[in-house]
Amino acid sequence: MKYQCMRWGLLIAGIILILIGIRQNGFQDIRNKAIRICYECIGIG
Repeated sequence: MKYQCMRWGLLIAGIILILIGIRQNGFQDIRNKAIRICYECIGIG
C-alpha cells in the first residue's frame, strides 16, 4: 500500500513537471541544443 502511494505521487509529480517545462518552452531549448550537437558531430557547425 505504501509503495503504491509513492508510485502515484511520483507519477503526478512527473506529469506536473513535464507540463511546467512545456509551458515554459523547455522543449524548444532541448531541440535547439540537440540540433547544435548533431551539427557539431558531423562537422557542419
